[in-house]
Parts: sequence; structure tokens; C-alpha cells
Amino acid sequence: MNPEHAPITDDPARFCTTRWSAILVAAQSQLPGSQAALSELCRLYWYPLYAFARRRGSAPHDAQDLTQGFFLHLLEHRALKHVQPLKGKFRSFLLASFQNFLADEIDRARCLKRGGNREFVFLDAEDGEKRYGLEPRDHLTAEKIFEARWAMTLLTRAVERLRDDYVARGEQSKFEVLKVFVGVEEGKGPPSYEEIAKLLGVRIGAAKTLIHRFRKQYAAFLRQEVALTVTDPAEIEDEIRALCDALVVAEGRL
Repeated sequence: MNPEHAPITDDPARFCTTRWSAILVAAQSQLPGSQAALSELCRLYWYPLYAFARRRGSAPHDAQDLTQGFFLHLLEHRALKHVQPLKGKFRSFLLASFQNFLADEIDRARCLKRGGNREFVFLDAEDGEKRYGLEPRDHLTAEKIFEARWAMTLLTRAVERLRDDYVARGEQSKFEVLKVFVGVEEGKGPPSYEEIAKLLGVRIGAAKTLIHRFRKQYAAFLRQEVALTVTDPAEIEDEIRALCDALVVAEGRL
């Protein structure tokens, strides 16, 4: 089974041994597929690093070059082999590694020209800059920007996986109705139970049950995503609280 499509489970520790372990092992190896595995890491986590570089003063193209160069650095130096033995959070490891990369190899990164002939993943610079343009500009440090965008990445990833689950069961329309109850979308508050019941064509009691199950599924996916970024399942709750705090500081909302 493709680890990316591992079934949902209430045991984050068990899930952590599937997709995340597979990505780490493949990315650390020199076997075919290692580059694709690191591309998956980059696809998921490039924007928090991009936003960090921008807040530190890098121009858009430089921030793109630095982010691309950093992931190439991980691939070339097999730096991810140090993640699993460490007790801590992948979020902290990635940011510390990126800071070291910025300090030690800025000149090299700027010469990569967005990866040069080693570019292995497409970074949507236009989308990244559009997103960065929405960031608060007055009080947040680069570190706080990174933490908030990391939190948003995991929350968004949980929503994406929930949507994929509903699509696979032929219930995309149900997901579209219920998605307002999860994630971090801005706008007006969720509709009433009566409105949801009408949209879904069910009784109010059934609508409440569907919403409860939907939120429970989302919470399970979110815990799985967080589990992928810590080395000890006991750290999951603390990490979720830290992500919530980061969003509050950034004036985001759950």
C-alpha cells in the first residue's frame, strides 16, 4: 500500500511508522525514489521556510532560491539521517537547519538559480509571494511567521486528506457542505444545524451526528499529521497546543 494513502487510524504512533518513516528512509537513501521522497517534503513544507526567508529580508527570487537550495542541501548531504534519533520536533529541526544553511551557504544558494540543473520540485513563487503579501507586517518575527505557517500547513493538509477520503467514497458534495466546520477558512461563522440538515436532506439530529463525525475525522487526520513531525507520540498534544498558540499570535483562527 502506498504510505500516502494509508488508512486512517486512531493510533498516531502507528501511522508515524507508515508514511513519515517511508519518506525519511527513502529521502536518506541513494536509491531510486529518494529524490521524489524529498520532493514530497519540500511540497509540504516549503512555504513556511520561504516566509521565514522573506521576513528575514530576502527578496522573492532569493527566498525561492534559498528554499530550493536548502532542500537540495538536505538531499546531497543526507541531513535527514539525523532526524529519527533525535528527541524533538521536525519543525524545530527544519528551522534550525534552515537557519544554519542561511548563515553558512547563502552565496552557494544564490548561485543555484532556483535549483539550477538540480531543480527537483516546482516552487510556485507567484503563489508564495501572494501568500506572503497577506502576512502581518508589523509585529511578527521571522520565527513567528514560520511557526504560524507551519501550523497552517498541517491544518490544511488535514483538510485535504479529509476531502480525499470523502471523494474516494463518492461523497464530495457532503464534504463541501461540512467543510465549514473544520480548518482555518476565514469568513462568516458556520451555518445552523437547520441549514445543514436542509442542504444534506436529512433530519436535524442526523445533521448533528454527521457534523460530529466529520469533526472527529478531521481531528484524527490532524493528529496524524502532527504525529509525523514529532519523535515521541507523547509530544503530540503539546505540539498541537504550540500550533494553536502560533496561530493566535499570528491572528489566525481555528
